[in-house]
Amino acid sequence: MANHHCHNYRFKLANTLFFESFRRETRQSGSTPLSITRRAFTAALSLTGLSLLAGFSPFRLIAEAMAQAASDVGKAVSLPHMALGPATAKVTITEFASMTCPHCAAFNAEVFPKIKAAYVDTGKVRYVFREFPLDIKAAAGSMLARCIAKDDASKYFAVVDLLFRQQNDWVMKNTTETLERIGKQAGLSQQQVEDCLKDQALLDKIAADQKYAADVLKVDSTPTFFVNGEKIKGETSFEEFQKKIDPLLNS
Repeated sequence: MANHHCHNYRFKLANTLFFESFRRETRQSGSTPLSITRRAFTAALSLTGLSLLAGFSPFRLIAEAMAQAASDVGKAVSLPHMALGPATAKVTITEFASMTCPHCAAFNAEVFPKIKAAYVDTGKVRYVFREFPLDIKAAAGSMLARCIAKDDASKYFAVVDLLFRQQNDWVMKNTTETLERIGKQAGLSQQQVEDCLKDQALLDKIAADQKYAADVLKVDSTPTFFVNGEKIKGETSFEEFQKKIDPLLNS
């Protein structure tokens, strides 16, 4: 499977009510004219010449850098992590996804169920889902999932799965109506759905987590995965994940 991905545009929050802006944009077709900036750089670390330093091992440096990366990935910045699997699992997979990304939806339908059955449900892997919205509609979907699930990770993953499976309906057409229907199916009233999408504090937290992922973890596309701190970019096959996971389990 080719590692297809959706390119990152980091949105900036406008000084207007999110819900009113969202309702205006969802009445229109096509992309939203939201204030956005393209992330035009990636960080690179060069080890050239380090081996010449007395007593300095580049291999030790790489190991320490990977450990630091795993620590950075595991940090909960603004919102609590939504995770399946035991916290004591030997391997942690963290996915950064946008609810409007078709490659994220394809991964959710085709690959994630296999990872869940083989590794998460058997207690071998902890799987963490992190929001990385690429546009205003993705932010709305993430907000709704958080409002419905509250602190229930299993419910959160169920809502995310539903949003991905109905992505064509709520992203391309009838966005507000579909999100309201999903919210009602999950037990929210229409007013509660509207209150959720008006929750500026929640949106600010999602945006802060996204900024951390972009600035610190150098996430620049979705889906992006970290397996014990090692980055994997793009829609990735189950077999490729096996190649990463199994050696870590057997080490």
